[in-house]
Amino acid sequence: MTSPSEKPAWKQRAVERSLHTAKLRAEQRVQRFLDAAQVIITEKGTTDFTVQEVVDRSRQSLRSFYMQFDGKHELLLALFEDALARTADQLRAAADGRTQPLDKLRTAAVLLFELCRPDPDTARPLFTDFAPQLLISHPGHVKTAHEPMLTLFTELMEAACEAGQLRSEVAPRRIAAMLMQTLMFIAQAAATSGDEGQQPISADEAWDFCARGFVHRDDRAQR
Repeated sequence: MTSPSEKPAWKQRAVERSLHTAKLRAEQRVQRFLDAAQVIITEKGTTDFTVQEVVDRSRQSLRSFYMQFDGKHELLLALFEDALARTADQLRAAADGRTQPLDKLRTAAVLLFELCRPDPDTARPLFTDFAPQLLISHPGHVKTAHEPMLTLFTELMEAACEAGQLRSEVAPRRIAAMLMQTLMFIAQAAATSGDEGQQPISADEAWDFCARGFVHRDDRAQR
């Protein structure tokens, strides 16, 4: 017997179905705005665009835009987070192609270095223009955006640690964060070092440098 305070099952199903449909439509609207903004950024090679340009390109309304985003900053933040989430997926897929835990970690680290290396033929304004500003104005947003990658590297660190391939005192999440930051900085800084006649720092060199801080001596000697 259904109590007066409980909704009939059919009504609950109807409400849930309605909410599910509304959620899907909202997700589709958001994606159209993101896709439009990405096209504009690619065409211009900069994040210098207006909300109205995004609205016009997406063929949606300004009212719909502000139902999904507070403004341009939140739109750019969504694009930045999405790009880093896709990078994390790419790193995970590459690591999954290896068998040994340390090989998985090294594969992800080397690929991260290569992906962060500046490409003079490819403009990446989300990372060259927006990210540095975001780091100063909203460091917490940057930390949140990098969470998928940090989670991945922490998992890889934990697996290598359980396999006895890392030093016993290693704190996986802490070292994972240090590894990511070091690799990204070296990759970006190496391209602007200005040392003529000197070979650019390679991904393998960057990995070997970092690995000396956490890889077990015996496993390091085998590589």
